[in-house]
Amino acid sequence: MKFFVDTADLDEIKEAESWGCLSGVTTNPSLYAKTGGKLADFEGHMVKICQICEGLPVSAESTAETTEDMIAEGRRLASLAPNIVVKLPICEASLPAMHTLAKEGIRVNCTLVFSAPQALLAARAGARYISPFVGRFDDIGDEGLDHLEEMIDAVHNYSYGYWDEEDGPEIITASVRTPHHVTQAALLGADIATVPFGALKKCVHHPLTDRGLELFAADWAKVTAEA
Repeated sequence: MKFFVDTADLDEIKEAESWGCLSGVTTNPSLYAKTGGKLADFEGHMVKICQICEGLPVSAESTAETTEDMIAEGRRLASLAPNIVVKLPICEASLPAMHTLAKEGIRVNCTLVFSAPQALLAARAGARYISPFVGRFDDIGDEGLDHLEEMIDAVHNYSYGYWDEEDGPEIITASVRTPHHVTQAALLGADIATVPFGALKKCVHHPLTDRGLELFAADWAKVTAEA
């Protein structure tokens, strides 16, 4: 399973990229707003992310509401850098936009996906990536991983023919909150997990690992003190 980092913070992206295990970046308007970014700087900010993650897919979300505007904005975003992926929410207006952009070779990440029918429609329309949200189901007392499993199984049953490098679109597990979400997504066969940087750091740690490091350091301090 690939790891994407779900952030628009340049410092977080630089650190995650330095680990050598990053395969891409996803952003959205809320994440960009958290950086204090301004509208006039948005496209330049996306270019900076693309430069940090040269060759890796970087999802930049369209805020357009009509099919025509989604297509126009998608083309403009895709022109910013070769590794830009246009992010569109699943809705009636976005499906024809996905189809048009896919036929032009522009990759689309279909977001805000909460059901297998939505995922299948996005795949058929030409989405290169499909992003089911896990944590938001948990927020309302539902089991997000069960829905994720349905979507993975349904989409991976078929081939779609838009993208030469893959039989079909890749499933990005989104709205990840914990290392448990990451583990279960991998066990279910998700292609990608996009993880907030804070949650990604939690994946590095384990209480027994941290305790072991403390013990090693303490024992080595005794050795060096006796030298």
